[in-house]
Amino acid sequence: MIDDDPDARELMSYLLTAFGHSTSTAGDGEAGLLRAREERPDLIICDVSLPLLDGCGVVLSLKSDSVTRSIPVVAVTALAMVGDRERLLRAGFDGYLAKPFNPEGFAVQVETWLRDGSVSAN
Repeated sequence: MIDDDPDARELMSYLLTAFGHSTSTAGDGEAGLLRAREERPDLIICDVSLPLLDGCGVVLSLKSDSVTRSIPVVAVTALAMVGDRERLLRAGFDGYLAKPFNPEGFAVQVETWLRDGSVSAN
């Protein structure tokens, strides 16, 4: 997951680890891109407002790269105004989850995305 908020990274990592998933984190867009290319995760959870390279830049780069283009990328963001979800999906994100998210449902939603092999645009 890529998020510049250490508390958000810690919470998401904790929740996913509790459900038996391994996680890898990055605090900015550039570091997140490097990790994605090195580790090729099953799913990338990416904040939109990031230092060095924002989430839209991250997803554009990932989807332009033959090595990473098939990895689903979910926007996890506080951008929850009318039209934000659609704008982010048009930018290349495969799914959308608004912050603050329900901790009890977060890992379940991620598991659904992983199990289905694709990300629904929630």
